[in-house]
Amino acid sequence: MSDLNSTSNLKTVRVVIKGRVQGVSYRGWTVDNATELGLSGWVRNKKDGGNVEAMFSGSPEKVLEMERRCWVGPPAAKVTGVDVNDCDEDLAPGFECRLTV
Repeated sequence: MSDLNSTSNLKTVRVVIKGRVQGVSYRGWTVDNATELGLSGWVRNKKDGGNVEAMFSGSPEKVLEMERRCWVGPPAAKVTGVDVNDCDEDLAPGFECRLTV
């Protein structure tokens, strides 16, 4: 089992999910899925009215799985794009829903 306290074993990405992803419980779905995968980070709606932004940190395999899940989303979502960018931001343990920005 990898030591998630070691930054060399962590991958952190910032993700913007595009499409019909606001008003369809996408943030709650993201919290549930990220928590299930043991990821740290956050999710929030963007003020642009259409996109959701998230940051995921954890083992590279779990982060990749979350990226894959973001393309699916909850049943009412219609995802048209997922932009993923590597990030070196340090995140506190746990996963949370943040206020819209």
